[in-house]
Amino acid sequence: MSQQDPAVSETVTVSDVQQLLKKKDEIEAQIKAYYEMLEDQKGVGMNEPLVDVEGYPRADVDVYQVRTARHNIICLQNDHKALMKEVEQALHQLHAREKEKREKDEAEAHTVARSQSEAPPLPFARVNAITPGSPASMSGLQVDDEIVAFGSVNMHNYQSLQNIATVVQHSEGRPVSLTVLRGGERMHLGLTPKRWTGKGLLGCNIVPLQR
Repeated sequence: MSQQDPAVSETVTVSDVQQLLKKKDEIEAQIKAYYEMLEDQKGVGMNEPLVDVEGYPRADVDVYQVRTARHNIICLQNDHKALMKEVEQALHQLHAREKEKREKDEAEAHTVARSQSEAPPLPFARVNAITPGSPASMSGLQVDDEIVAFGSVNMHNYQSLQNIATVVQHSEGRPVSLTVLRGGERMHLGLTPKRWTGKGLLGCNIVPLQR
């Protein structure tokens, strides 16, 4: 066959396969037409003799037409066989490439999910005021510290400042671990909410970070 085998190409597409299948249908239609032509010739098939008992060409059939039809059927059947092999190779390559793309997409999605889970959490609140002598001041907390974690509260479960207030109320007299960003550097502090001469249990003001 003169047509280049698209299965050899690395860029075989669905359109290529559709073209091959279209050609397959055309060949099958031609084969059917030649078989019908043989059927019209007194039901002569592919193997019936074209000579009479005395060895002369049969007079009841068009011998030339029958021979031509038989020859074309054999050629078309060979073409059909080769074409089906091309279709099989093209489909195999198409499916292999789709599988490879699917696995690559899944791997990329997994990598993104892993990098997101491994990425350090971002701050969700900021300290904008600290009273001298307060528990917050004694812990080393400073104005403009950005809070990454306040006890169990972090960017993943933070909804409002009430989350921090709840932790403070349940941790009176016990140290709470804090993670803050100060000048781009991550720091860990321990803050113990407790009653002191000033207002509240911390002595600082915390505001949400606007993103």
